Amino acid sequence: MKNLLVLAPHPELAEALRTGLNPEQYRTIHRASVEEAEPLLAHGLVSVCILDVELTGVQAVWLLERIRRREPKCPIIVFAGARQPEWEEEAYLQGVSHVLTKPLRLRMFTALLDRLFAAPKDRPLPTSASPSRETQKSPAAGPGALPSPASQTLGVLRNFSSILTHSLNAEALLKQFLLLLREILSINRAAIFLRQPYGAFDGLAAGEESRRLRAACAIGLSPGLLEHFELSFDAGIGGQLFRLGRILRRTSEEAQGDVETHKEFELLGAQVAVPILDRETLIGVALFDGRVTGEPLVNTELELIFHLLEQVGLAIRNIWLHDQLAGNHEMMAGVLRELSSGCVVVSRDLQVLHANKMARKYFGVASRTSGEMEFTDLPQLIASKVYQVLRTGAAVVPFKYEPENSPGTIYNITVVPFQRQNAATPGSALLVIEDLTQSEQLRRLEVEAANLRLVKTMADRLAHEVGNAMVPLSTHQQLLAEKYRDAEFRASLDAALADGVKRVTRLINQMRFLARDTMTSHEAIPLSTLIEEAYQEARKYQPVKTAQLKCENGGKPVFVTGDRAALKHAFTEVLINALQANPTDPKVGVRLRAETGGDEPPGLRIEVQDNGSGFTPEAMQKAAAPFFTTRNVGLGLGLAVSRKIIETHHGKLEIVPPKSGHSGVVRISLPLDPTQTLDA
Repeated sequence: MKNLLVLAPHPELAEALRTGLNPEQYRTIHRASVEEAEPLLAHGLVSVCILDVELTGVQAVWLLERIRRREPKCPIIVFAGARQPEWEEEAYLQGVSHVLTKPLRLRMFTALLDRLFAAPKDRPLPTSASPSRETQKSPAAGPGALPSPASQTLGVLRNFSSILTHSLNAEALLKQFLLLLREILSINRAAIFLRQPYGAFDGLAAGEESRRLRAACAIGLSPGLLEHFELSFDAGIGGQLFRLGRILRRTSEEAQGDVETHKEFELLGAQVAVPILDRETLIGVALFDGRVTGEPLVNTELELIFHLLEQVGLAIRNIWLHDQLAGNHEMMAGVLRELSSGCVVVSRDLQVLHANKMARKYFGVASRTSGEMEFTDLPQLIASKVYQVLRTGAAVVPFKYEPENSPGTIYNITVVPFQRQNAATPGSALLVIEDLTQSEQLRRLEVEAANLRLVKTMADRLAHEVGNAMVPLSTHQQLLAEKYRDAEFRASLDAALADGVKRVTRLINQMRFLARDTMTSHEAIPLSTLIEEAYQEARKYQPVKTAQLKCENGGKPVFVTGDRAALKHAFTEVLINALQANPTDPKVGVRLRAETGGDEPPGLRIEVQDNGSGFTPEAMQKAAAPFFTTRNVGLGLGLAVSRKIIETHHGKLEIVPPKSGHSGVVRISLPLDPTQTLDA
């Protein structure tokens, strides 16, 4: 189907053609002016252009020139009201195919169209002896011959591609772009304003800065004017384009109705403003004056500029992203370079992509003149771990490495894979080398100092406790020869010896169980009997006649498995603590309760409650710590030893926070023999 463009002030001719011609062969399009028809002509959508004009003035000739400039190959048919030989001659010189007079004769016009569209098929094809139109540029064509449209297009593309050489320099790219527009369209003045580029790391400029537009490039304008001149997305030209998103002319209603926009157009001497988009957001504004001849830019040219600026906007955004990436890379390289730990990035093909100065100091080869580090410089053990991570994609557990050629030096080695999303294997791996030599030395010194403090405290407590046990014995030993025959003295000596042996025996047991990390025996022990024996043993250290013990076990025997002697000592220490809570009238309650709920294995909870004043907040925190005591006698190891024994039996000892009006409670949790049951 052929498109017939009718350029006429009135639609009568177009309606007559639409009615008389075959609609399956011809589509008739009416436009009142060349400006309205420019998109159709510029994109080659017109098969024949039909003009309804009067050849009596120069305006008709100008109209023909403008059509021919927009579409050189389109046939033109002119309908005139009367014949004017001199104007017809000028029309033919402008490329008109036929000049017809009104009224319209459909049969003749249809035959003319058929002949016009059939003519190219009857022409002979060009041979090697007759060059084609595209390549023919001989003098015989005459001085007015024009190059072919294909050559013009290729020339424009060749010239426009020169801006690609500045693909990483936004200012140079924009400058070259404006120079090309001046060369192609003869633009008089132009300026491009851009918002602030992306910042490093965050990718965004500050809120206020991101809405301000600064001059990035200009031709035909004074640099002094643009140095202190800015546009904004909030008002003026920038604000209008931000809201409208389309081309804005100085003579438009939007520009004339806004004082600030009008002032900016006047100050810059611009006639039109074109938004610069990156297909997502508005990143800038381009302002243009008319041509150097004073003519304004037409709609087709502005459409072309708009689309070209969109591509330029994408290029600018890519430049900003590249600058952001380069800035991030430079900063990260600086961070890695200044780290006190060694950092090495190794690619999948075992190439060292980055090595900071500490890594080169640790493992670099001093004899290499380049100063760079290679994968073979790494010790074999570390290199094998890096290779393993690169092949499997799984990070290795951090480990310590001691170089053979540097005794006493200790490195902590960490290897982490860098794996992109959906990638089967990592593209690179990060090796981190941390020098632990000084920290290990400090740690050893701290351990030694802590051990020395512990030994000092233990020696002081042992001396005090042994001294307390030896004072009565020493006193009786001095009086032994003199009063041995005295029955009262012998009874006192017997009591002193028994008390001393008892205190020293407890001290020895505490030390023995505190040093033991495993159970020496495994036997099933009835818990009620064990608690009763522990209570009787505790009574030896706190002999009060009114002391009472109440044990609740649900009426069923309960057994625990473990070291009988150790568990007895643990319960003895807990019960001694309970008896000491109320020395005058101690009452101790022991409650056994099964724990079978949740995902935990079956267990036994033993709660020992006294009738004292309860634990203070400080005592709750330190009661089970070694050498903590609130009394003047003893080492303060009772609950510490009990905790050690319970933990050796895979249990737990804890101090329960006292409730209002309640006394102290020590809770012991032990694994329960699965074959035993206990009612809660």
